[in-house]
Formats: sequence, structure tokens, C-alpha cells
Amino acid sequence: MADSPSVKAVETEDEYIHVRFRDPDDFDTIRTPDWAANAARDVSEGSEVRTGKREDSDDWEVQSVLIKKSVGEDKAREKAEEIVEKIES
Repeated sequence: MADSPSVKAVETEDEYIHVRFRDPDDFDTIRTPDWAANAARDVSEGSEVRTGKREDSDDWEVQSVLIKKSVGEDKAREKAEEIVEKIES
């Protein structure tokens, strides 16, 4: 698998901090699969992972990670990077 992507944006919305790794417009389909959320919760309780599938591919890639707002943006970035590394390695 390729190297983990770098963080493109960090935005706080409602109860989550959205840590974006890839542009959602790059994907044909985006989902929040249970298997990814389970892996993410091992790193940060209550987090979710959005994965995307490009039109010309069968592979699902992490588009963004949602971390509970209470963690704070700096820690959310760190946790999201750890989650992506865990899922995509």
C-alpha cells in the first residue's frame, strides 16, 4: 500500500473535528463503514472514518476522519494521522 496521505484540512463542525486527507470531489462514492470506525475507535473513542471509492477503482481510501470535538484540533490531527496509518498500512 502507498504511503499514508497528508492532512489537507482540519475543520471543527458540530460535535466533530473533520480531518480531511483527500478531496471528497475525487470520489464517486463515500461511505462510513463500520469496520473502519471499529479500527478508529481503538485510537480515539467515538471517532469515525469516511472512505471513498474512485470511479475507475475497486479500492476504498480514507477521505476524512472525524474525531470528537472535545479532543481539540491539534490532538485530533495526531489521532487522525494514527488512524489513517493503521487502516492504510
